Amino acid sequence: MCDNSFGRRGFLAGAAGAVAGASLVGLSPAQAVPVAEGVTKFGFPTERRLRVLVTGDAGTGTRTQWAVADAMREFHRREPVSLAVGLGDNIYEQGPNSGTDRQFADKFENPNAGLDFPWLMVLGNHDTSSVFPGDGGWLERGNHEVEYHANSPRWWMPSRYYSVRVPEHNPVVEFFVLDLNPLAAYIPPVLSPYWSVDGPFMNEQRAWLDRAIAESGATWKIACTHHPYLNNGPHGDAGQYEGIPLEPINGIHVKRFIEEHVAGACQFLLSGHDHSLQVLEPTVASKSTRQIVSGAAAKTVGAEPASRPRGEHPALFENYHELGYMVLDLTPTTVDLRVFTVDLATATATEAFARRLA
Repeated sequence: MCDNSFGRRGFLAGAAGAVAGASLVGLSPAQAVPVAEGVTKFGFPTERRLRVLVTGDAGTGTRTQWAVADAMREFHRREPVSLAVGLGDNIYEQGPNSGTDRQFADKFENPNAGLDFPWLMVLGNHDTSSVFPGDGGWLERGNHEVEYHANSPRWWMPSRYYSVRVPEHNPVVEFFVLDLNPLAAYIPPVLSPYWSVDGPFMNEQRAWLDRAIAESGATWKIACTHHPYLNNGPHGDAGQYEGIPLEPINGIHVKRFIEEHVAGACQFLLSGHDHSLQVLEPTVASKSTRQIVSGAAAKTVGAEPASRPRGEHPALFENYHELGYMVLDLTPTTVDLRVFTVDLATATATEAFARRLA
C-alpha cells in the first residue's frame, strides 16, 4: 500500500528542491517526456468528426468516481468516444508521491478501465499539494503526473503544458492544456523565483501559448485549465477566488493571464475546480470565449458544507448538486455540447442539457 502521508521531511525536501531549481521533467513541450519501452499509447483519431468526454476533479477512487465512470462506459458503448479531457485534481487529496504511485491505478486506471482512448490531463491544485490538501504549495509535485505519461496507454501529459491537434494534419480542433497552478496556489511560490508570476516557467508558457495559438490551423481552439476564469460556483471567479480580497491567492493573475492570452483567441475555455456543471455565456471581458466548467466527476458543491453559488453570470445551464460529465461533438463546422447528470445509486446518466454552441 502506498504511504500517502506527508511529513515535515518530505515538505522540506520539496521546498529545498523548488529553491534549488525545478526539475526538467516535462516542464514544457520542448522537454516532453518520452513513452517508456513496452508502453503503447492509445492513438488519437484521424477522422474529422470527434466526440470528446469532458470531466474534472475525478481522482478520488471512491464510489462516486466509479459511478460517473460506469455511466461514461455505458455512453461509450452506445456512442463511441474519440478522446477525453481530465480537467485536474486527478489524484486526491494531495497528489502522487512518485511517477509510479499506486494511486494512479486506484484513482485513474481502474475506474476508467474500458475507456480506451487518449485522456488529455490537466494539473490541478490537489495534484500539487504540500502542507494541506489543495494548497498548490508544492508545484514540483505535479512533475510526478508528467512522469506517469511514460507508463500509461491512456494518460496523456507529456509536459506540464502542451497542445494536441486532432487530427494531426488539417486539424478540426487544437486543445491547449495549461498549467496555471503557479498563479493560483493558496501558498504562493515565494521561495522559488522560477515559479513566480513573472518567473521563467510562466513567461515561457505565455510565449509558447501565444505562438502556438497564432500558428494553429485548427477550426476550433479550446483552452483547458483547472482553475476557471468565470464561475458561478463557490470558488468564484478568477480575481475573486473564495471571496478573498488578498492578492495573489484570489486568482488575480489567473484573470490577467486568461484575458491577455486566451480571451478572444480560443472559442472555448474548459475548466474544473468547482464541483459543478456550468455552461456560461461569454462576457465582454472574455471577448466571445465561452467558459465551461465540468468538475463534478466525483464531488458536488451540494456535498460541501455551507457552500452555495456565488456568481451571477448568465448561464445556459448550471447544476451544483449532481454528479456528471459533458460530451463535446466536433465537426469542421459545428460544436454540440451535452451535459449528463449521474445518479449515484444506479450509475445511470440522464441528459440534462443539449445545445449547438457553434
